[in-house]
Amino acid sequence: MAEQKALEAVHENPFVGKFQSFLESQCKKQIEKLVEHYPDKKSLFIDFTELEHFDFELADELLRNPDAVLAAAEEAMQGIDVPTLELDEFKPYIRVFNLPKDSLVILRDIGSKHLSKLISVEGVVRQITDVLPKLRMAVWECRRCGNTYRLLQSTQKTAEPSICECKHRDFSLKADDSEFVDYQKILVQEPLELLKGSEQATNMEVYASEDMVNKVYPGARTVITGMLRLRPPKEKNAVYGRFIEAIHLEETAREFDELEISKEEEEEIKKLAANKNIYQMLIQSIAPNIYGHEAVKEAIALQLFGGVKKILPGENKIRGNIHVLLVGEPGLAKSAILLAVNKIAPKGIYIAGKTATGAGISATAVKDEFGEGGWTLKAGALVLASGGICMVDELDKMDPEDRSALHEAAEQESVSVAKAGIVARFKSETSILAAANPKYSRFDPYQNFIEQINLPASLLSRFDVFFLIRDVLDKKKDEEIASHILRTHQVGEMMRQQKKQGTKSSSAEIEEMKKRITPLIDAEMLKKVISYARQNCFPVMSGETIDAITEFYVNLREQGRKEGTYTATHRQLEALVRMSEASARVRLSNEVELQDTDRAIRIFRTSLEQLVTDQETGKIDFDLITTGQSHVVVENLRKVLNIIKGKASELDMVPLEEVREEAKTLGIDEEKTNEIVSKLEKAGDIYRPRHGFVKPTQKK
Repeated sequence: MAEQKALEAVHENPFVGKFQSFLESQCKKQIEKLVEHYPDKKSLFIDFTELEHFDFELADELLRNPDAVLAAAEEAMQGIDVPTLELDEFKPYIRVFNLPKDSLVILRDIGSKHLSKLISVEGVVRQITDVLPKLRMAVWECRRCGNTYRLLQSTQKTAEPSICECKHRDFSLKADDSEFVDYQKILVQEPLELLKGSEQATNMEVYASEDMVNKVYPGARTVITGMLRLRPPKEKNAVYGRFIEAIHLEETAREFDELEISKEEEEEIKKLAANKNIYQMLIQSIAPNIYGHEAVKEAIALQLFGGVKKILPGENKIRGNIHVLLVGEPGLAKSAILLAVNKIAPKGIYIAGKTATGAGISATAVKDEFGEGGWTLKAGALVLASGGICMVDELDKMDPEDRSALHEAAEQESVSVAKAGIVARFKSETSILAAANPKYSRFDPYQNFIEQINLPASLLSRFDVFFLIRDVLDKKKDEEIASHILRTHQVGEMMRQQKKQGTKSSSAEIEEMKKRITPLIDAEMLKKVISYARQNCFPVMSGETIDAITEFYVNLREQGRKEGTYTATHRQLEALVRMSEASARVRLSNEVELQDTDRAIRIFRTSLEQLVTDQETGKIDFDLITTGQSHVVVENLRKVLNIIKGKASELDMVPLEEVREEAKTLGIDEEKTNEIVSKLEKAGDIYRPRHGFVKPTQKK
């Protein structure tokens, strides 16, 4: 009803004249240009700072009483002397943007004091509806006498005449004579970097109309300027819903990892970066309560800082985000590491494989109540985490169909949706930190480790580094781990007792343990260190670092060529570049130095030796990543299949005994031959027509 009151009072509005002066002096050229494109373009955009400089009182009143002031602005527009050519009507919308900082409200802080005030909010678009027609000016016809009534629809509920002159109360809507506008509902979510710990993000509905529809898409970070409105409850209830009626939408170019950093904090960040022990400090700041795993923590530290995203001529992009996979036996703190990283990442989302769906991971089109019965686009975790990091626990437990959503996001950094006639593509510039268990819970040390992981080779190859976390029986290490865990519990018990009972502990041993499990850089400061580095540091490789990476890569390729195995590919080369850049960012250096490439190569070599070493030959074999099997196994499969096909050209059915005998001459023992035959049968290359015999599905 506020809009109707504003329209009734517009002629008495003292701000009409002031706004007319502002439009004449500051917006004349913009208005003339708008006239040329009207009605294809219907909005006049006004920068709040310009209005504030022109008339502080007018700008201040706009924030307090936007309905009346915006109505005055539209009335003032009619008094502007511009040639309207052949336009019958020129009534553009007034859209104000760039509100002062004190009017930028955090979603969780929005309350009743903001009702009907002009505010700005910043959030991530989570869901949008189709563009729908909304009734603006309704024409009602009395079913008895035919009288018509025009009613402005200013709320979400349809307003009808209460009674006709003929005392009849039954009306029908004359849709052809009524006025409709384009309308779209948008669900925005609070930016995750504003959350602390495991706080739930606040959501807010935004209603956009006319030329504000289809301005933003799921996953986009957006600043919304508008008025906070009440939505009446569906039933008799004292609690009302709320929404923002948008007058301006702006997709911000600001990255998710940007945080506000003061001058004092900037100086502290620079001091930390200059510390020669900064890498060790980072390692000790990531889950310090978890013993060991230094190599894993170092790789995660580099992942948090990230490499440099490149945009080449022709808009070709090379990702800078680093993907890390942890594979280990149960109970070795993989999930705890992921949760710890979720707390220190400037932007992070944690999901578990058992409970995550493909739609929840990527994006989808859904039909629900929010969409007014129509289809809406809904962003998933990888889209919402764009610019940050997504922790995926129990990756191996995820359904293969759901897991496939990771393929495109991991390499192309985008998520595509094609459903219900909706085709869309979302930005997903997200680092992935995933954890998985071996197929049978424990690793068999006599089999290739990567063959014991229930993940497709196509997904494995998209990770930059892998870490194998095994429960190895070692008395000395077991004593150290047990001591660390028990001391951690003891410290926790004493801190709890001290808090609840007021007791004090002065044990030097306890104080030392407290230091060991306390991050050297606290979580909030670490977030700002990472954010500052990502915002301000874009290192470039020097000639000597290019030579160092080239030498390592070429040696890997040459090693593979000599051993007759598949070799490293450009994916491994790019992984080395990303980790070297991340290492330089830690020091806030704009140049990648040899120490950075050495660190990247060391981490990369550790990863290869752990997970891509063939247990039979003891050599690094990239076939394990590209095909999921070692080169030796692939070659033996080919040899046995050729034996079967060769004999099938002479015999209708090939006796397995003859296959085993000939395989022995090629160095393949009977046990391995039986395994290979089972694999070929499972792959559909051969079948068993009867016991003890095989036939190829294709003879050529």
